[in-house]
Amino acid sequence: MLRSLFAFTFFIPWTLFVIFTGVPLSFVNPDYLHSYARIWARVGLLLGGARLRVEGEENLPRGEAVIYMANHQSNFDILSLFAGLPVQFRWLAKEELFRVPFFGYAMKRTGYIPVNRADRRQAMESMAVAAKRISEGTSVVIFPEGTRSPDGELLPFKKGGFLLAMQAGVPIVPVAILGSCEVMGKKSLSIHPGPIRMRIFPPLPTGKGSDREELMETVRRQIASALSEQSDREAR
Repeated sequence: MLRSLFAFTFFIPWTLFVIFTGVPLSFVNPDYLHSYARIWARVGLLLGGARLRVEGEENLPRGEAVIYMANHQSNFDILSLFAGLPVQFRWLAKEELFRVPFFGYAMKRTGYIPVNRADRRQAMESMAVAAKRISEGTSVVIFPEGTRSPDGELLPFKKGGFLLAMQAGVPIVPVAILGSCEVMGKKSLSIHPGPIRMRIFPPLPTGKGSDREELMETVRRQIASALSEQSDREAR
C-alpha cells in the first residue's frame, strides 16, 4: 500500500511535468518528445519498483517501419514498451484518449494515430490514414487484444491490426510482456514491486497476399509460448 501511495503521489506530477516541458520539443521535432517519453517511462517504472529486462533486442528492425504487437496485462505495459523499445514508434490509440486535457494534446503533437471504434465508417477511414502513415515510414504499437487481460491470460485477437499490417505492407514484430500483471493488475490500484520481462520476436513479413489467419495464429502462438514459459518458471 505504501508503494502504491508513493508511486501515485509522484507519478502524476512527474507526468504533468513531462507534458508541459516536453510539448515544446515537438515543435522542433516530434521524435524529441517520444525520446523524452522514454525517460518518463523509466522513471515511472522506478517509482513502481518494476525492474524491466528486455530480451531479443537484436530482432528489432532498423531503418524500416513495422507494427509492434504486444499482449496487454497492465498499465505498466505502456511504460515497459516506451522504456524497452529503443526505437521511434507511435501509438495507435482510441480517439477518446485524445480528448483528455493536456495528455491528448501531447499525443497529437507526438503524432499518435487516433482510431474511432464507435463508428464503423470512421474506423475504416482512420485505419486508412494509419496505413498511409505506416507505409510512409512510421512504426506503431498495437495491442491486438484490444484491452487489458483481467488475469494475464491472452484474450482473443482482433483482426484490425493484422489487416493494417497487410494493407501497409510492413512486418509485424510480436512482443511478449511478462510479469506486468503481477506488478499491477487490471482491476487493482495496488502496485507490487517486481520484475517485468519483455521478449521481442523476429519480424514476420506481411503483404496483400498474406494469410491473415495464419499471421494471427503465429503472433498468438509466439506470445503464448513466452507466457507459458513464464508460468512454468513460477511453478517451479
